[in-house]
Amino acid sequence: MNAAYPWEQIRPPETFRQTLANHGLVLSRKKTTALQVNVGLLCNQRCRHCHLSAGPDRKENMDSETMDDIIAYADRSRFEAIDITGGAPELNPNIVKLIEGLFPQAPRITFRSNLSVLSDGKRHDLIRLLKEKSVGIVASFPSLNEAQADAQRGNGIFRKSVDTLLKLNALGYGNPETRLTLDLVSNPAGAFLPGSQDQLEKRFREVLLKKWGIVFNNLYAFANAPLGRFRNWLDEKGNLEAYLERLSSGFNSCTVEGLMCRSLVSVSWDGVLHDCDFNLSRGLHLGAQRTHVSEMPGPPEEGLPIAVGDHCYTCTAGAGFT
Repeated sequence: MNAAYPWEQIRPPETFRQTLANHGLVLSRKKTTALQVNVGLLCNQRCRHCHLSAGPDRKENMDSETMDDIIAYADRSRFEAIDITGGAPELNPNIVKLIEGLFPQAPRITFRSNLSVLSDGKRHDLIRLLKEKSVGIVASFPSLNEAQADAQRGNGIFRKSVDTLLKLNALGYGNPETRLTLDLVSNPAGAFLPGSQDQLEKRFREVLLKKWGIVFNNLYAFANAPLGRFRNWLDEKGNLEAYLERLSSGFNSCTVEGLMCRSLVSVSWDGVLHDCDFNLSRGLHLGAQRTHVSEMPGPPEEGLPIAVGDHCYTCTAGAGFT
């Protein structure tokens, strides 16, 4: 349990577990087809909405030995997709080794970026490798409003992000005629839920193309999880209880079938397994026990219960987080 905030003091009117039971639902694993690798909490940004409280002062970073364990795990598990995330995964000194080691193990690899790191002029080898291996990029780009984006992510981040998107486009990323996918992720700036994903994607596509000539493949609009720095911010502003109620009242039972935790296993910077990155932040382990990736013979078994908490409302509110 993270001691930074008292989980038991402010809760939604009904726990997530109770809501599942009231709808006659059980959250358990289907076939696990995806591996998510969180390489650390080190980040050049200190975003207000970050559920991991990542930032420049965080020391948690995956070491080379743990990467070897993950590469071996991927080899014996044969996942369909592998997702590399952070923090800012670009800042892990062994990131090239991880990508090269994972490349033969899955037909699809994605790399999550906040874009601003790739603008520092020090990542030419990494960008070249991502292109060479046709690694898809999932980029955080929360707002088309420069002032709003900078308030959420840091001064000057918006312009750096635009510059990086232009560079990626020049390499072929975002072009539907290439295998180089460029997807954007938009998160609300405050204590509210995202709007229609289809409408947001249409607006982002129109504005980015008209203003800068930027193209991308898909946009995903996700709610912010009440975890980490975002939960602390909500608490400081007096909005935590209202936000939890907003999430819980938006529960959509139709989202449960496709939740990412049902087909994904997440491994943290220290090699410990979780059902998803949100449970990683919350300290909830896969199968309710601390298991290191080196101890895991293969993908988690079908039917294994998913660890849940009230933050799970984030993924089941409205259109959901699948």
